[in-house]
Amino acid sequence: MATLFRENGIDYEKVNYFNEPFTEANLAKLVAKTGVRPIKLTRGAAAAGLTDETADADVIKAMVADPNLIQRPIVEVGDRAVLARPIEKALELIKEG
Repeated sequence: MATLFRENGIDYEKVNYFNEPFTEANLAKLVAKTGVRPIKLTRGAAAAGLTDETADADVIKAMVADPNLIQRPIVEVGDRAVLARPIEKALELIKEG
């Protein structure tokens, strides 16, 4: 992602959430900016016992407890965010922002 941003002249701040862990509140805010349910931002959800029926708050708790569940990268611009898979989704968000 860094190369793509540099090639497009985009300044960014990279946050490593293993070093700067999410709280339930700040992860919930980030997820809300994506407009999707938190389960859609997980990987390995089934192995962690999470399903589409799991309450959003419980998924957030699980993601905070085990950051490996969080798909990445998530790109945030202002009041919007997107799971940048493929990475071009990040550019779309940036150009819209």
